[in-house]
Amino acid sequence: MFTGIIEERGEIVAVEPSGDGVRMTVRAPLAVSDAHHGDSISVSGVCLTVVDQGEDWFTADVMRQSLDMATLGAFGPGTRVNLERAMAAHGRLGGHIVQGHVDGTGTVREVRPGAEWRVIRISLPAELAPLVVDKGSIAVDGVSLTVSNASDAAAPDAWFEVSLIPETLEATTLGDRVAGDRVNLETDILARHVQRLLAFAPTVSDSADSLTEGGSR
Repeated sequence: MFTGIIEERGEIVAVEPSGDGVRMTVRAPLAVSDAHHGDSISVSGVCLTVVDQGEDWFTADVMRQSLDMATLGAFGPGTRVNLERAMAAHGRLGGHIVQGHVDGTGTVREVRPGAEWRVIRISLPAELAPLVVDKGSIAVDGVSLTVSNASDAAAPDAWFEVSLIPETLEATTLGDRVAGDRVNLETDILARHVQRLLAFAPTVSDSADSLTEGGSR
């Protein structure tokens, strides 16, 4: 479990084929400072497990599903990544609940600079659009952000916007994003649970009615 508060920017130093996936090595001095074999580290929003490590690096296996769902398949030596260690049970939830389970990718459509901030508009798959709400939370490349604007439900192409403060621009890779870049998206877990519950609402309602009718006889 993560919070979306990035601790450091790391760098991919090696990517090697491993079965139908890859074995990825990341330079991450802070992330490995107290890491152990089997620990979880978020790499640009994707939860990966430490299988080997050194003084300032760790290696993780990336399965085919992660390569297909996220942008990791395009990563190579030199790629900068956002890193966050798993949240400690006694820590503060500075961002929001982030699982490191990417729902899909979006594409940066527009970057608008402001006086001290930057607004980024990102497209997203139609199936994720209902889970993104104005002033709600979303993780973009592992960064916990607040949605500052979102497309109308009737819009043919779904998008949302986030406003980035100077700290976010400097501390994460989002400051390097330009139109056309792909980013990893993880929607709010609470919204996903509500969507799932609503999908079963008629069945749950029918079951409740049956129990009520049975009890009244």
